[in-house]
Amino acid sequence: MTRLHINMAKQKPLWQLSLLGMLGALALALSYLEGLLPAFPFLPPGAKPGFSNIITMLTAYAFGFPQALYITLLKALFAGLTRGLTAFLLSLTGGLCSTALLGLLLRLKKGNVSALGLSLPAALLHNLGQLCMAILLSSSLQLGRIAPVLLLFSLGSGIVTGFAFQALLPALQRLLRHYAITPHYETENPKQTDRIGTRS
Repeated sequence: MTRLHINMAKQKPLWQLSLLGMLGALALALSYLEGLLPAFPFLPPGAKPGFSNIITMLTAYAFGFPQALYITLLKALFAGLTRGLTAFLLSLTGGLCSTALLGLLLRLKKGNVSALGLSLPAALLHNLGQLCMAILLSSSLQLGRIAPVLLLFSLGSGIVTGFAFQALLPALQRLLRHYAITPHYETENPKQTDRIGTRS
């Protein structure tokens, strides 16, 4: 092992923290850009395609559930600061639901799961969680009528985020290898190296 590799191994916690910070900043940037999008017809105000959830998926893959939860909380706080309490609660509820499912799927499958196998259930649970919170805040069950449309929207956004995750994953894997960082799922099951995201 060269001196460079030894130094990089010693500085692994610093590289991990730096990469996590970059992922957090990217998640906030995508959240901000999503906030600029116009409202989608037939959907409640604030319904977005969930591009920032790609970062949550990448974080869950690279670092695990606690760090993905950090990204989720960061996005919720950002939504609250920029769009108010309702946006905070909707973002937090949807984010917690989808992030918990991502953590569960990665833990159970140990990396042997496709990109769409992660993104589709996560998108569905994210939007259902937000719908439940919207019903609770409005005290109106009539919002439940949009559930079928929301399901179709979830499938579309899940497909888009899944393919985006699959396209970005190789770059993240190269970055992790360069800084001698082992992906979280690979730590638990080294034989599953690079299985995730290689099929749709």
